[in-house]
Formats: sequence, structure tokens, C-alpha cells
Amino acid sequence: MKKKYEIDMCSGSVFQKMLLFAIPLMCSSILQLLFNAADIVVVGRFAGDNALAAVGSNSSLINLLTNVFVGLSIGTNVLTAQYYGGKKEKDLKETVHTSILLSICSGLILTVIGIVGAKPLLELMQAPEEVLNLAVIYLRIYFLGMTSTMVYNFGSAILRAVGDTQRPLYYLLGAGIINVILNLFFVITCHMGVAGVAAATAISQTI
Repeated sequence: MKKKYEIDMCSGSVFQKMLLFAIPLMCSSILQLLFNAADIVVVGRFAGDNALAAVGSNSSLINLLTNVFVGLSIGTNVLTAQYYGGKKEKDLKETVHTSILLSICSGLILTVIGIVGAKPLLELMQAPEEVLNLAVIYLRIYFLGMTSTMVYNFGSAILRAVGDTQRPLYYLLGAGIINVILNLFFVITCHMGVAGVAAATAISQTI
């Protein structure tokens, strides 16, 4: 029998269902921020101080971007929930299709901006001169996965609109495990350093 992930807030104990809805949502937000933390731990242990400083220089910017993406997807969440609750199937389909198209277009635009503007952004944030080039490499590769990140955030917003916060968490948890494994492989086995942890993040987010 197919497992039902959606939570019906209109019947039963509201408090219990609020917890079932909110806990996976909070865990997902924490996991997204931990992607960069995993990179910092691996490069700090196996790639040296300069690599650690380079990845650390990007932490504030990446955390900002993560929160911006979550904020942008709230509009999708609200509209999807309204049309789903009102059983307006035509409007619901249009909202879902438009949201996914917007996430892909936004991701591609952000990728171009990130690759071109990585160095000016880091200089604006006063990244240390001695690790600037390494930090630029990390940020540019990280931005290659930006389309996947946008699709995830908008897609998970759509699922959450119908009461499903579990599957976005499962997808993110799986990506987090893959990220750690690829981090270790690229850094320890392939000796890729900063480029390795950035590539691991982009690949795992795409998966």
C-alpha cells in the first residue's frame, strides 16, 4: 500500500500534526546549512589551513543564498496551498509548472552571475588576499549546482504546500550523505582540495 506523506491539518489533533509538519521542515533547513559545514570539516582535516580559510570565506555568502532561496519559494508554497485546498486543478498545474520553470531560469541566471561575479563578491566581503583565488574556485564550482538548488527549494515548497515535509527531508538527507562521501573521495583520494569539496556539493545537490 502506497505510503501517504501528506498531512491533513483539518482533522484530528492539530498540535500533533503541527509537530509532524514542523520537525522535518526545521531539520531540512539545518541540513542545507550543514552542506558548507561538511566542506569546512573535510578540507580543514585533510587539505590544510589555506583550503579551510578559502571555504570558510564563502560561508556567510552561501548561508545568505540558502535563506534567500527558501524565502523565494514561499510564494510558490502559498499559491500551491491555496489552489490545492480550493481544488482548483487548472490553477494548481499552472502554478507548479511556472514555479519549476522559474526555478530553472533563476538557477541558470544565478550560475552565470556567480561564475562571473565570484571574485568581485569575495573582494567586497573582504576575503583574505592569500586565499582569494582558492575561495573564487570554490564559489564558481559551487554556483554550477545553483540550478539544482533552486529546483529543490521550489519543488520542496510545492510538496510542503500539500502537507508533505518528509520527502524533501529524505531527499536532502540522501544528498548530505553523498556529499560527505564525495568530499572524502575527492579530497583524500583525488587530492582535489577546495575544488573537490565544491564539486561534491554541486554533484550531491543535483542528485
